[in-house]
Amino acid sequence: MKKFIFACLIAISTISICAAEEIMTAAAFFKSVSDYYSSLRDYRCHLDIKTEKQNMSGTVYYKNSGFLRVDFTTPWGQTIYYDGETLTIYLPNSAAALTQKVQQGDDATLMTSKGLTLMSRYYTVAYESGQDPVPMDEKSNENVIKLVLSRKNNSETFRYIKMSINPNTKLIRRMEGITPQGETIVFNFSGYAVNAGIPKQKFFYEVPSYANSYNDFLLGE
Repeated sequence: MKKFIFACLIAISTISICAAEEIMTAAAFFKSVSDYYSSLRDYRCHLDIKTEKQNMSGTVYYKNSGFLRVDFTTPWGQTIYYDGETLTIYLPNSAAALTQKVQQGDDATLMTSKGLTLMSRYYTVAYESGQDPVPMDEKSNENVIKLVLSRKNNSETFRYIKMSINPNTKLIRRMEGITPQGETIVFNFSGYAVNAGIPKQKFFYEVPSYANSYNDFLLGE
């Protein structure tokens, strides 16, 4: 009988260890997503942004040499461009070009491995509903893993960030940022083309000569 009980205890312990090995913490899963983005040479995807005041849409282009470009169709002609040193936002309705030099080390943007690494540094990562995939929303047939990132200090722009990530592709499908004022900004990413061989020329952008330029707009009053 003692041998039987001992054998049962070993079996139970073995099952418990195997089950524990299958559990991935939210922080570990988030790191695997960051590592995947770090491995990408480039990508292109469709972007929809929804706020309480307006909706925006466009195409994101990213190259791992530090280039990022967003060409908006709504509002038409608006462009965000980053060349690794300077952030430029062109607003066609105002004929204005806003530029900001970015200090080395502060050039991380969302949807890049560096941006994701900084998010894990300044936010606490947890599962929203466990490690098992769930529908992205009530009308969606796509299952995602949902994370909630809570800021560690009050200096971060968003109090919380909710992320929906496809567990098979490791691509971010949705980000919801909740500001301290309670406003929600939703970023939807779809139609990814990964390692598509986007030429470097795609990231050369020249602001129209008639546009009014405003430098260091992030530091302005």
